[in-house]
Amino acid sequence: MQRLKGVVTIRNSFHRFRILSHQRGFSAQPSYAEHDVFQDEILVEGRPKSRAAILNRPSVLNSLTTSMVARLKRLYESWEENSDIGFVLMKGSGRAFCSGADVVALYRLLNEGKDDECKSFFETLYKFVYLQGTYLKPHVAILDGITMGCGAGISLPGMFRVVTDKTVFANPEAQMGFHPDGGASFYLSRLPGYLGEFLALTGEKLNGVEMIACGLATHYSLNARLTLLEERVGKLMTDVPSAIENSLSQYGDLVYLDGTSVLHKIDTIDKCFSHDTVEEIIDALVRFI
Repeated sequence: MQRLKGVVTIRNSFHRFRILSHQRGFSAQPSYAEHDVFQDEILVEGRPKSRAAILNRPSVLNSLTTSMVARLKRLYESWEENSDIGFVLMKGSGRAFCSGADVVALYRLLNEGKDDECKSFFETLYKFVYLQGTYLKPHVAILDGITMGCGAGISLPGMFRVVTDKTVFANPEAQMGFHPDGGASFYLSRLPGYLGEFLALTGEKLNGVEMIACGLATHYSLNARLTLLEERVGKLMTDVPSAIENSLSQYGDLVYLDGTSVLHKIDTIDKCFSHDTVEEIIDALVRFI
């Protein structure tokens, strides 16, 4: 548990959640429609040696729809095939990176009896999460603002995860009668102790510093410095991870866990959430109280 104590330095936080067991080759063949009417919801910025995908539904916290995820998948497949592109960056518009799935849209589809369209969303989402987890090029996710549910799922599998003083992370699915999905069982199960079980069952929020401390994020930068960070990264003419890492570290900050952080209660979390069933966990919590 030493990683949860004291000062966390950005330069020493080059951790990766890469899914290594199913590496792919350069074989994905993108299929574009003649006219993508939803292209404004995923904007693209071209850089000399990289591309940036921008989630662009700020009025609904960049929540994801089937068309958005399908466009992301097509773009990422195309960029992976393009030898002129060294790495890829993803970020969000407005005050959120991504709040997760557009649950309002999914709810309406279910009420209208359009179950197949709901299934299509999850199928497309999970395929893109797999693509992210096995991506053959370095990936930088700028997790500035709200990063929840499958918004985390489409970003945390990548190589670099940059958080800020505005970042708010959570897996709130259980609070809505669902379960954490979109890769959550992979990254939550690799957190210290039983922190993953705690976050999955309670929907507790973590800030950027806490994400660094537990290994969910690799770099921390103040929101006010993101423009400079993106400018520096955007000028890179490389696909070498260490060069990207070095550029991200240039705008890193020393960060300290707040005294009230839930990570200081990791021993209690381990005692209560180490049981095999939810009923046993609840009993342990009641006894602790």
